[in-house]
Amino acid sequence: MSRARTAQSASVKAVDSSINELISTQHKQQTEHGVPMNFATPVKGSQLNLSSLLADLTPRTYTWSRLKAAISVHRKVLLTPRTLEVSNLDMSQDLFTTPLRTPLPKHLRSQLLRHDSLVAGENADLSDAEKVYHECDQQCPLPWEECILPHRMKRCVKIGEGTFGEVFSTTNASGDTVALKIIPVEGTKKVNGEDQKTFGEILHEIIISKELSSLKGKQQNQTCGFIGLNDLHCVQGCYPPDFLKAWDRFDQQKGSENDRPDFFEKDQFFIILEFEFGGIDLENSNGTLASLGVAKSILHQVTAALAVAEQELHFEHRDLHLGNVLVKTTKETTGSFILNGTAHSMETKGVLVRIIDYSLSRLEIDELTVSCDISKDEELFMGQGDYQFEIYRLMRKENGNDWTDYHPHTNVLWLHYLCSKLLSMKYRGSGGRGVKVLREELTRFYDNILQYSSATEALQNCPMFQ
Repeated sequence: MSRARTAQSASVKAVDSSINELISTQHKQQTEHGVPMNFATPVKGSQLNLSSLLADLTPRTYTWSRLKAAISVHRKVLLTPRTLEVSNLDMSQDLFTTPLRTPLPKHLRSQLLRHDSLVAGENADLSDAEKVYHECDQQCPLPWEECILPHRMKRCVKIGEGTFGEVFSTTNASGDTVALKIIPVEGTKKVNGEDQKTFGEILHEIIISKELSSLKGKQQNQTCGFIGLNDLHCVQGCYPPDFLKAWDRFDQQKGSENDRPDFFEKDQFFIILEFEFGGIDLENSNGTLASLGVAKSILHQVTAALAVAEQELHFEHRDLHLGNVLVKTTKETTGSFILNGTAHSMETKGVLVRIIDYSLSRLEIDELTVSCDISKDEELFMGQGDYQFEIYRLMRKENGNDWTDYHPHTNVLWLHYLCSKLLSMKYRGSGGRGVKVLREELTRFYDNILQYSSATEALQNCPMFQ
């Protein structure tokens, strides 16, 4: 797994070798004894792979305007049955990647099921490039300076990187810190040894980012637990000097695994996704969090976010390692979410959590299923040295290596993983009253969380959240 950074052995919590047996036994017992799963998320019957759908829209299928109406946050038209056939598409990687990232092979592909689709709409069919411009509210690519004003460029700081792009922080018009993910597209030059994404491939990332970001404004199921997408641009031109300077500073201080992005020419296209600044990932938070009380709040916030997404989108994250959970300090003492129309609150303990990176995720939008077929990616299931890699094998065992169907217990597996990591971390306030009680509470959570069928059921029934 050439680009993975595995955790140091000293920070890895030992996992019982009987974990497979434990999980299978707990599920078997629940099924055999007929324990009611009152809060398990129901499974939808109709499924279509969205990323494949985006790959090959032709005049004989249907228009982009109809597809966007079906899956965007601004739904405007009704669906009308019509047969559609589409081909496969390489999945996009790394929504917002951090140093500990899951490597994906070159040929990671989505699979398509035949499904009734939509009638042709009122607009002519658009090219993939035009679809991207449409999502960016642009008519064509713009110069860098029109999208990222020069004074914002001068403030940029590189904060992360992924195989397909770079991540910088800067400020927006209101003076708030934001994160810019910059992805080169449609060029012929390889980036970090990989082919550049096409416009068709980047559409998948854009739409998924919008859908999960939009959960913060829903009425029935609402959460701010997923990273917010603020803005979106398509630009053309060489990499700006200010960004190259920021890239060099990062390389000098931390060392970069990526190629210096100075080889792009003036005809190169880039997609810029502007996210809210989510803070620091848990991988880089060891020793910085205040207490085990913060760890408890992090688990509560992550579980709530997953539960809301389960109910609204039949969501499985499938890759919720420490690098994909961001935390930032807050003065707010409580957070809130809405689950199935009922409002709830929870203690923040001074931190807000944001979940990122949906490159392996599975969700449904208006009976369209977005899933990532990793059934043949043996490298992903061969990792050693960290519980993270065991989770991939456990997911495969549970779903029978079928990555299209909905198995929300995978979210529970990642909660188990997160709890094990939080228990092994160091905290600034390691002593004091209540620490022993908190550690015992988190340990009970670790011992019992696997019995729940979904994050929703865990949220509703786990004693730690009551």
